[in-house]
Amino acid sequence: MSENNQAINLKAAQTAVTRAAQAVGAVLRRNLHADKRANLVTQHDIKLELDVRCQKLIQKALHSAFPSVALLGEEGVAGEADADSRWVVDPIDGTVNFAYGIPHACVSIALQQRSRLPDVSTYEDGYQTVLGVVYDPFCDELWTAARGQPARLNGRVIHVSARRRLDEAIVSIGFAKSRENLEATFPYFIELTHRVRKLRVMGSAALALTYVATGRFDAYIERGIRLWDIAAGGFILEQAGGQFWRQATGDHAYKMISSNGLLRKRLRVPE
Repeated sequence: MSENNQAINLKAAQTAVTRAAQAVGAVLRRNLHADKRANLVTQHDIKLELDVRCQKLIQKALHSAFPSVALLGEEGVAGEADADSRWVVDPIDGTVNFAYGIPHACVSIALQQRSRLPDVSTYEDGYQTVLGVVYDPFCDELWTAARGQPARLNGRVIHVSARRRLDEAIVSIGFAKSRENLEATFPYFIELTHRVRKLRVMGSAALALTYVATGRFDAYIERGIRLWDIAAGGFILEQAGGQFWRQATGDHAYKMISSNGLLRKRLRVPE
């Protein structure tokens, strides 16, 4: 019987994902200050040859352990599109940071399964995340969460902040690369500047989500984010007691607000 027709052992899956993420993290550390070959460069984005190579490393490792599970990643797909289980992978989340030698990037891997009983955590295509791993190789920080278990950072249970006042909050905001998203976000950025303690634009969605999960940030907002950016980090945030609101906008793209759950009504997605 294949993995797609039976429950996947989440403990074994977490072990395999953690090993894959840490192996790719070692590659990122070695290459942070090395010359990097770009496959594509646009005004607001960079696609590196190393992105593709790292996803292939993850794919090889996870396929070896779970050969029937499909993979959906920023650098392509593998396996059956309608598989009951899939890995959702961003091999380098924060590629522009990494390309410029800025040590704020991570590996993000989620395991999703088709939901028989859809609820608020189900994505629009019927999948739910049941396992999330985000690894920051430059700080050696590993966030993990599995269904039914608390979120952890390097093995320690974490929880979102308890801040209720927006004027005491640190809020991260992301600027997606399209002109439409940039023009919609700038006015809200200016508005929030006067309402929060500090705004942060860090350049890695997965790390922004895990920072909210850890209580470092109180909220994170972005318009035009992709599934592989948020699948693992959003789940970790939920398992840490936070609220992960999102709305599909097509082609695995979303607008989203993640928060400690206490500030949600005071925030909005830029329109």
